[in-house]
Amino acid sequence: MLSVIRGGRVVDPTASRDAVGDVWIEDGTVIDAPGREPDRVIDAAGCVVMAGGVEVHSHIAGGNVITSRLLLPELYVSEAAPEGHPFAHAGGAAAWIGSTYARMGYTTAVEPAMPPTHALATQLELADIPLLDRGALSVLGNDDQLLQILREGEGRNAVRDLVALNVATSRGLGVKCINAGGASAFKDGALKLSLDDEIPCYGLTTRKIMGALLDAVEEIGVPHPLHVHCNNLGLPGADDSFMATLDAAEGRRIHFAHAQFYAYGATDDGKGFRSAAERIARAIGDNKQATLDIGQVVFGQTVTVSLDILRQFAGRKGANPKKWVVNAGDAEGGGVVPFLYRPKGPTSSLQWAIGLEIMLLSPDPERTILTTDHPNGGPFTQYPRIIHLLMDKGEREREIAALPGIVGERSGLPGIDREYSLSEIAQLTRSGPAKLLGLTDRGHLRAGARADVAVYRDDPNRTAMFTAAKLVLKDGVPIIEDGEVVEWRAGRTLSLTVESDKAMEKRTDTYLTERFGTGLDSFTVPDAAFDRPTFEAVPCRA
Repeated sequence: MLSVIRGGRVVDPTASRDAVGDVWIEDGTVIDAPGREPDRVIDAAGCVVMAGGVEVHSHIAGGNVITSRLLLPELYVSEAAPEGHPFAHAGGAAAWIGSTYARMGYTTAVEPAMPPTHALATQLELADIPLLDRGALSVLGNDDQLLQILREGEGRNAVRDLVALNVATSRGLGVKCINAGGASAFKDGALKLSLDDEIPCYGLTTRKIMGALLDAVEEIGVPHPLHVHCNNLGLPGADDSFMATLDAAEGRRIHFAHAQFYAYGATDDGKGFRSAAERIARAIGDNKQATLDIGQVVFGQTVTVSLDILRQFAGRKGANPKKWVVNAGDAEGGGVVPFLYRPKGPTSSLQWAIGLEIMLLSPDPERTILTTDHPNGGPFTQYPRIIHLLMDKGEREREIAALPGIVGERSGLPGIDREYSLSEIAQLTRSGPAKLLGLTDRGHLRAGARADVAVYRDDPNRTAMFTAAKLVLKDGVPIIEDGEVVEWRAGRTLSLTVESDKAMEKRTDTYLTERFGTGLDSFTVPDAAFDRPTFEAVPCRA
């Protein structure tokens, strides 16, 4: 079928396009105007037309996500499956995730923390999420086999082969490291770890582990740069950890996760923190190989989920309500800690301000991706409100006026006049994350793009505008109309095409059998585990 979305304001920064025009679609793909009459005309007059949104960092599947639902069920009461929908077997959560993202105009989402030993369970959960394409990042950096190889000095080829094998067997879309070496250090009694602190037992440092992973990602050709969760998240002086990590990358591609939590400069008296947003934004501007996502804080009850066991163990003291789970199991471990961001609280208000400040100071929105690190900084459902604050200085001023004075005393947010354009919002939420993940067929509306399209009523109330899209197409098929699901569809799981080394397969099978009593087959994600074709291959870089 040949369709045209006609007369809308088409916003596609990758084509320097922001003007009233048409978008032509045939067989699920955006095409150039064909010079013949369409079979279907979609009237978009008075609307804004963008590519479907792409989420690069949202915790939507995996063991800690399930634990958070069990620990704080009252927070997840909204995750109810619509009556009669075909994904009821997933218990409602998967349908809620897919439909809520889709209503906001998102069509792709990535889970950023999948330990390869837990990959099958995570991938099965992801496959239950309807309406979206999705993927997951394979987490390495605390697993014993990798640390043994580094301790023994076996060299880059061995590390590369192990990383490639883990990505292949877990069917990951990229690689992430989380406070590299921190889980091991915690098991030996450490409560804090910096870039060059020695990790007991292995005699390694975060710098060495992260450097080896940076090299491996480049040699394998993973499109997404190494996705890094730094040391000392959320602590005063965390900006120094950020800068040290950036320097340690030595010009290699690197992506910083939830960077707002590293933009905390220590106050002169050492008793608190101040915004280091300007320092972070300037560093990203000066280092074109670096990208970040924000981890924006929003006010209200949430629950933090992380494989950073050092920080989750420390954070348990601030749990609200007073219950938490910390798991010091094999490899990553991690924890689940409920948290309340208080709108009248000085600390929460400053955190809220710092994330907005980084985005508003960013010289390159395409390398500054909008996330809340769902659910850590707050739910992804708050994206429309965050967009509103970025686009409307008056709205920011009204919000700031209701907050404690610390926002003006320790951040520069009140003095920033910048208002984001729709094109810049598209960079934050569409073209930037798609480019970051190496997904060349989405995030834009040029010919050849997948026909994932969001149509919004052009409303000065940007919160309302981006909360409920007028129309969302997935592969050219309408799935949302006037903010409601009109067709439940299964999406695809995106995974890299990675070749694994046969010698490393044999070695890892022996290692896993000795450690767990079962071999590599038990930790591999097979097609046979899914009741329908699920995976779509994403090529590595040449």
